[in-house]
Amino acid sequence: MSERKVTFGRIFWPSFWAAIVVSVLGAAIWFVVISVFVSSLEPEPYSVDKNSILHIKLENGVNERGETKLDPSTFTVQNKLSLASVLHGLEVAKSDDKIKGVFIELGSLQCGMATAREIRNAINDFEESGKFAVAYHSGEAIMTREYYVASAANESYGFPSSNVQFLGLGGELSFFKGTLDKMDVEVQVVRGSNNDFKSAVEPFFRKEMSDSARLQNQRYLNSMWMDIRKDIAKDRKVSVEELDRIAENAEIIDVRDAVKHKLIDAAKYRDEVMEILAEKVGAKDVEDLELEDFNKYAKKKFYQDQVLKQADKPNIAVILAEGGVAKSGDGLTSDDICKLFIDVRNNDDIKTVVFRVNSPGGSALASDEIWREVKLTNEKKKVIISMGDLAASGGYYISAPGAHIFADPLTITGSIGVFGMIPYTGKMLESKFGMTFDRIQTNKHSVLTTNRKLTDEEFAVIQKSVDDIYDQFKSRVAEGRNMTKKEVNVIGRGRVWTGTDAQKIGLVDELGGMKDAIEYAAKQAGISDKKIVYYPKVKEDKWSEILEQFEEKDALEVKMNTAQLPEEFVGYYEQLKTLEQMQGIQMRMPFEIVFK
Repeated sequence: MSERKVTFGRIFWPSFWAAIVVSVLGAAIWFVVISVFVSSLEPEPYSVDKNSILHIKLENGVNERGETKLDPSTFTVQNKLSLASVLHGLEVAKSDDKIKGVFIELGSLQCGMATAREIRNAINDFEESGKFAVAYHSGEAIMTREYYVASAANESYGFPSSNVQFLGLGGELSFFKGTLDKMDVEVQVVRGSNNDFKSAVEPFFRKEMSDSARLQNQRYLNSMWMDIRKDIAKDRKVSVEELDRIAENAEIIDVRDAVKHKLIDAAKYRDEVMEILAEKVGAKDVEDLELEDFNKYAKKKFYQDQVLKQADKPNIAVILAEGGVAKSGDGLTSDDICKLFIDVRNNDDIKTVVFRVNSPGGSALASDEIWREVKLTNEKKKVIISMGDLAASGGYYISAPGAHIFADPLTITGSIGVFGMIPYTGKMLESKFGMTFDRIQTNKHSVLTTNRKLTDEEFAVIQKSVDDIYDQFKSRVAEGRNMTKKEVNVIGRGRVWTGTDAQKIGLVDELGGMKDAIEYAAKQAGISDKKIVYYPKVKEDKWSEILEQFEEKDALEVKMNTAQLPEEFVGYYEQLKTLEQMQGIQMRMPFEIVFK
């Protein structure tokens, strides 16, 4: 009797396919279970107790669009507020009888100066209702941005040993030419022929700022510092000149110094501030205080408002656009924004549109796609522009066809210019790795590669393309702002301006925030009963509800001890990621701005 052999295939393939079937079935069952679990979770009816104080924790980012997500590296819930929900939450709280005041606790706030100003303006407006606003600095360091927001409150306190950096505004730019030289890498830069202010490319072929870059940077910092001091001076009853003198002489290094110079009311531990709050609402003791999470309050109120407005024939659309301009992917993409404009343009209930732009620019092609949809929409119903922290280069390009442009005094805008960069890596690959290259081609320009330098003829072709796009940029601005191209060129050339200066030179019509733009849009459209709907539309997100419940119940207290790169290295990494995503000619801001 012969022994029958068992082949590898007879064992492997049945096992393989069985494993696949089990995995697919397991995943399907898991998906069904999770879906049923999530759909069965009905959040408890939201309510606020009497004599509540809204607890506003400004320690993370405030974006145009908010989000709640789980950070897989630390197993912590990250909540980012949307500016629209912050403004709406404070507006609703003014007339909410159960809310007696707000307690603003500041850690490390992540947002631009224009956003910070909109928040502080909303705090001022809230105080006009007769309710109190108390700010408390609980972080180790109080930076200019955090202090700027807190200075709007009726009362302001700080942890006694917190460091205070009230030193004015400044910035440091990184230059990579020396590094590239060591690597035998050369970057061939193409800018609009007179775009000497378009300094985004300078770090790649210079070791310091050009005179033009230094001039524009100094100008916008001086302008912003003046507006910031004016706002602080008004609320703290300290002169603009005194604030500048304090910063110039570095007279404040901790909270006690800030108290001495009347920038903070008192140095207090947190429990002492809690006692002050308890006294304000007539609570017997701190344990009886009703602190309501503002994040949750604002999100719930905003969501409820949007659900009602979406079902009640809204008449004003606010389109939120944030991030670098690109064709697709994350951020401000033409694929997404164009669809939103087509939607609101064809919606007969929508009578006017507010386009909220917060962008440093990006792809020239994507910017032009969005420009077209803004223009077509403005011809049918007026599009009012509201500029956020940034509306520069491509961000200004997509704003130009609007009927009326609002910018905050601290908005950074303009940067009307174009550039392109082509790296030459051939020398590096040969000298460092011994690589060489050979080519075959039907025509002399068939192989354009980073492994050989552009010829003069090829460089001239690319220069012409860049100049043509810059000329189109000037034409778009001239058409939208009722200027000549010659006039646009004088204030263009890649130069950035603050909102205050942009208004003086005609790039902006009025100074104001998103609320001002909405009021203007309603008035121009003859709308008395405003029904505002924000795009992308707010939707219920039960996953966020679950994450927030986990956070509230401290279910995610365990954190992974992951090693983290220094902040500066992370910044460089983000810049490299941005470079990788650049395709084609760019309409982008001349530098990255990080306020310390």
